[in-house]
Amino acid sequence: MATWNPWHGCRKVSSGCLNCYVYRRDAEFGKDSSIIARTSSFALPVKRNRKGIYKLQPDEGAVYTCMTSDFFVEEADEWRPEAWKMIRERDDLHFVIITKRIHRFQVGLPKDWGEGYDNVTICCTCENQNMADYRLPIFLNLPIRHRTIIHEPMLEWIEIRRYLATGLIEQVTCGGESGPEARICDYAWILEIMQQCVEYDIPFWFKQTGAKFKKGNRIYHIERKDQMHQAEKAGVNYRYERNN
Repeated sequence: MATWNPWHGCRKVSSGCLNCYVYRRDAEFGKDSSIIARTSSFALPVKRNRKGIYKLQPDEGAVYTCMTSDFFVEEADEWRPEAWKMIRERDDLHFVIITKRIHRFQVGLPKDWGEGYDNVTICCTCENQNMADYRLPIFLNLPIRHRTIIHEPMLEWIEIRRYLATGLIEQVTCGGESGPEARICDYAWILEIMQQCVEYDIPFWFKQTGAKFKKGNRIYHIERKDQMHQAEKAGVNYRYERNN
């Protein structure tokens, strides 16, 4: 897995953003996360070493893009066309873009996008039912080749069967919230989404428990370093193969 953050900073748009890890980390250094700016890594996909070889190579796995911002944030509209150009140039890499702004997907979209670049997966984040019912109909009507849904942080029970039934979703990921102010993630919610994925034979990944994990009538406080491991130990992943 590789990470490319062409710009940094974001503005909170929904309840899933309340305890944003970017804001939490920036606060430790007295940095204002609401200020969006290009980073020194902006051109990372096309940077080459002294031998003229790209620094980012396919064997590093998928390139997770804009993990300290949102690729479709308004302030990045002027930079996004150049970012798309680099993504198009590096068709040997697979870029994963996670967004809460799927309604802005077509702003600055390349003219040659067509039905989507094959080397791009767009992941639509839906933390609750309200956001699922707002974002997913938009998501499913966009020209995108590879789509996944992410419920992280998962804040309540969510029903997505009608969206899975379209056959357009390639994977669903669930996870709890981290940090000292984390909200509860209920294991029953995770199992419900897993069951929905099983019904439609769609890969499911339980990524992490979050810091406050409810199972049955008990709430467990789980350290950050153990959250992904504990999720894996649950053994509820379905057809999921980690390949990045």
